[in-house]
Amino acid sequence: MQLLRWLLFPVTILYTLIIWLRNKLYDLGIFKTREFAVRSIVVGNLAIGGAGKSPLTQYLIQYFSDKYKMATLSRGYGRKTKGFRLVGPDDHVAMVGDEPLQFKKNFPAITVAVDENRAEGIEKLQRNHDLIILDDAYQHRKITAKCNILLFDFHSILNPIILLPTGNFRDTFNQTKRADVVLISKCPEQVSQEQKLRIEKKIRRYSNAPIYYSKLQYLEPVWLSNPLEKPFSLQDVDILLITGIANPKPLLEELSNSSKKRVHMVFKDHHDFKDQDYKEIIRQYKGLDSNNKIILTTEKDAQRLDLLKLSFLPIYYLPITFQIDKETEFLQLLEKTVNEP
Repeated sequence: MQLLRWLLFPVTILYTLIIWLRNKLYDLGIFKTREFAVRSIVVGNLAIGGAGKSPLTQYLIQYFSDKYKMATLSRGYGRKTKGFRLVGPDDHVAMVGDEPLQFKKNFPAITVAVDENRAEGIEKLQRNHDLIILDDAYQHRKITAKCNILLFDFHSILNPIILLPTGNFRDTFNQTKRADVVLISKCPEQVSQEQKLRIEKKIRRYSNAPIYYSKLQYLEPVWLSNPLEKPFSLQDVDILLITGIANPKPLLEELSNSSKKRVHMVFKDHHDFKDQDYKEIIRQYKGLDSNNKIILTTEKDAQRLDLLKLSFLPIYYLPITFQIDKETEFLQLLEKTVNEP
């Protein structure tokens, strides 16, 4: 697979030139961008998936929802609908996408909307909201937000920056210059001073934005059929792990320290589960040689699983949240930025 990606390096060169030209046309004002009066925060990254945008968006919702009448706006990746749509807690994932549905279920009091055209979405939402969080909109240059939070996965930024299809980056690294805040996500327990210097040297080539470091914190498993069930230790059960996310590595690292035995079924990001998938999940679960076993998945994957087809199985998900160093400073900076005239 890696060899094939390097064989496609000429395509990477062409793609890089196209992306560079597009950004240049926006920088020169030839391609127009719109700025809105409403407070707005973009959460985005330069690579494809896996940086922690959704957990950060939920973290921001939790912090800001008591301060502002707020909304989130996403593209609704993987949905089978088009245009602007408000998300309801009982919507199907095919109508709105998995991440917006997750936001609405966790925060039913806020407005959650999807629209592939973010400018049109903001136009509709700004009339009745004080703050809009735009999930995965850093490349959507038709709009200019009040605050741009740019995420880098800790491991990805330490590696060479190569665009698709050879690498995993979808935008050129010089676009770091548009960030108001840079957040290094999914950090290990200890980040050495040498690693921080390497990261900051890389970013400072293009940006003087404040840099913060964060890690994911995994919470107690939640049973999908009974969220109020008392927590238990993963050490006591065998696990069939199901993931359809861009980067399951942090979850695997967490489980390596907290679980006894596991079998991992890997699906692509935003996977649309079919009947054959459910048959294989049931077969793999029955194949676990234990009387004390569960199915474990991510909160995002839980939005796409049809629980009726697995109704007789114990299915849990692991909620996650963000832990940010210098958290108070980070949040004060965001508030100051979104409230600037």
